[in-house]
Amino acid sequence: MNVIANNDELQQLYRETILDHARKPRNFRQLAKATHTAEGINPLCGDKLRLYLVVDADQTVIEAGFEGSGCAISMASASLLTETVPNLSVAEADACFVSVTGRLTEQTVDSELATKIDLSKLKALDGVRAHPSRVKCATLAWHTLHAALIHSQTSAKTE
Repeated sequence: MNVIANNDELQQLYRETILDHARKPRNFRQLAKATHTAEGINPLCGDKLRLYLVVDADQTVIEAGFEGSGCAISMASASLLTETVPNLSVAEADACFVSVTGRLTEQTVDSELATKIDLSKLKALDGVRAHPSRVKCATLAWHTLHAALIHSQTSAKTE
């Protein structure tokens, strides 16, 4: 019974994390000196965001910001992303994209690089797996990250 109580408490903490990031998104701003940008759109529900990254000459993400609108999960995911990728190399940031989208879509992630990165704060998004219609909301920011990192000229989509 104690395990159930602890699991319920953990789920409540994760819900609170999502709500906190949705209500007060971190790094919600345009970065004037962005070296990498991309737009992401979830056509099913209308979530829309623009991600800004500052990447230095050593291919390290120095800063991340975003602007946009969408549901609480979409905004919280983008906020968590902007707290996760600074100080990562471009390769590590892209490994985060693979890991997070794989985890949320229950695909096996076989990235050695992703296992070396601490993604524990992103566990708050794991509850989305139980709601398949919301997975696209949670992964939009991560698809947009990938598009920005590869300098995609088209909008990232979750379709």
